[in-house]
Amino acid sequence: MSPDPQPQNGKVDVSVLVPVLNEERHIRESVEAMLSQRFTGEIEFLFMDGSSEDRTKAILEEMAAQDHRIRVLDNPKRRTTYGLNIGLENARGDYVARMDAHTEYPAEYVAKGVERLERGDVEWVTGPQIPHGNGRWSRRVARALVSWLGAGGSSKWSAEEEKDIDTGVFTGVWRRATLAEYGGWDEGWPVNQDSELAARFFERGSRIVCVPELGALYTPRDSLAALARQYWRYGFYRAKTSRYHPASMRRSAVFPPALVIALAGSVLAPRPLRLACRAAVAAWLAAVVAATAEVAMEEGPAEGAGQAAVFATMHLSWGTGFLRGCLSFGPPLAALARIVGLRRGT
Repeated sequence: MSPDPQPQNGKVDVSVLVPVLNEERHIRESVEAMLSQRFTGEIEFLFMDGSSEDRTKAILEEMAAQDHRIRVLDNPKRRTTYGLNIGLENARGDYVARMDAHTEYPAEYVAKGVERLERGDVEWVTGPQIPHGNGRWSRRVARALVSWLGAGGSSKWSAEEEKDIDTGVFTGVWRRATLAEYGGWDEGWPVNQDSELAARFFERGSRIVCVPELGALYTPRDSLAALARQYWRYGFYRAKTSRYHPASMRRSAVFPPALVIALAGSVLAPRPLRLACRAAVAAWLAAVVAATAEVAMEEGPAEGAGQAAVFATMHLSWGTGFLRGCLSFGPPLAALARIVGLRRGT
């Protein structure tokens, strides 16, 4: 089906921002899926290409020549935050939605987000991230992310009804004027930029709601090495977010770096402390065994061991990254004081 005639004066209702980099293998299918959004108003899709080294940009330009809704912009600094801000600066819609080339969105993602914003009392509408593995390790990561040991206390992974959430996610629909008022995404956060943006929303008393109808299928990494790199970066920049936005740090964020410290202490600490560290590590190992027992019984010991490896990779990579971030950005002392009850507020 051909797109509607180009809107007069370039005016649109919604601008969808999609940073891309080296997506040649699946970009055509991803774009076609995005174009199937069911929305009664005018919509445009802005793809910010981070100097892709493959045919990503060429494919997008081919598709843009056939569909006026597609616009291709350059993101020479290559990072996601720069790309999002370039998109925001060029957006023509009254509303802005964010999409990702590796995620599948429901057909009414845009429509339901705009509808909820128009009802008022919220400034950011998102949906649950639904982990959906497409490979052996990806499936294991997806399973971990919805388990009690892998979710990290986050409220973003599921929603049976609308609910307020306490963190940012990479999906969302906003009024463009709201994002402009906040200054868009902070370019000092190449990772964890959504949590940093959410922290600024919360500091001003804004609400972020998770609506089930906006649920998007998220595909996790499909190797332990890729998962380790991803979670190290998550932890590294979460330390920065916690340092500059103390109220954004949840109690669960203390666990991974504490585990890394306990592992080191179980070998290097003086005897009394070493024994305490070993007890803490043993408790963690027991938790991992408990979390993987059902998998091991249903799918065999090898699958259970693989699931345990995923938990270990997530926790240790995140914790190590967080500690390294504390060295780079300074420890989040105000956040820690808040968590233990020595300080209130931000």
